[in-house]
Amino acid sequence: MAAAQEPQRVSAADFIRGFANWRLQSARKPVVVTHHGEDAHVLISLDDYRRLDGGAARDVAKASDLLQASLAGLVESIRDGAMLIDRQRRIAAVNPAASDMLEMPAAGLIGEALTTALPSFSDSLICHHIARLLDHRERFSADVPGLLRPRQWLHVDLVPLPVGGAIVLRDVSAAMEDFAATDVRAATLDAIETDGSIGHVRISVRESVESANAMVVALLGVDPVAIRRVRFSAILPVGQRAAFVEALESVFRSGNPARLSSQMVTRGGEAVDVTLTIAEVRGPYASEGAVILVTRGAD
Repeated sequence: MAAAQEPQRVSAADFIRGFANWRLQSARKPVVVTHHGEDAHVLISLDDYRRLDGGAARDVAKASDLLQASLAGLVESIRDGAMLIDRQRRIAAVNPAASDMLEMPAAGLIGEALTTALPSFSDSLICHHIARLLDHRERFSADVPGLLRPRQWLHVDLVPLPVGGAIVLRDVSAAMEDFAATDVRAATLDAIETDGSIGHVRISVRESVESANAMVVALLGVDPVAIRRVRFSAILPVGQRAAFVEALESVFRSGNPARLSSQMVTRGGEAVDVTLTIAEVRGPYASEGAVILVTRGAD
């Protein structure tokens, strides 16, 4: 290899006068060009140059190409809808998820003005944030209702890009409905507590009491802490326990609520007639126990 040989040295003036000769010499071994006696430049053959740096450059270029292809493939495969828009607010690219969400083919969207292809965007506050995105590279993230269709909630992310910006859409309608349902359940519980005549007990799958409201605690005449971790059937008369256990197992087995007439034993030993309504608390993967509503007096 030429790089391993002792180089030739030539002054800059002689190099200029005899360039053709020194060019031929550099094909065999490097030529060092000096300036005022100091090494300044090296002339080597193209093959030697490629061996020195070309391989690394090709590897870097190949890695960059692979990275770009991987990023493009990732955008194509994600479940979030993604649209790229240019600085003139024209749609430059659409991934399959966005095409499905908009119920329009990508070919019919690309090149169109955003508000022409999606008129609902022009009537939404999101239009203002898109202007901020393109003019000031300002990011934005929020849950927006009714952007594409009524009663639909979309989580919108606006991300600045060299081409202009990206609009990333995720349908969060189900999550918003869950939040609303949670609010309704909380309000219902507040109403029950305010009424004061309905008790509720949360038990584990092993029937241990995890919590009980004030009505149940007052009915039994016990300390709120003392009732925790006690098996619920233990606060029923012996003759009523089997029916309760059978009803609880039916709830866990079928998922359907059950209602039965029973009794609860107070701290003083009195058996009080009650109606028990049992409903399962179902977690994402398995049962997490049950809630039991308690009302005074049998049917």
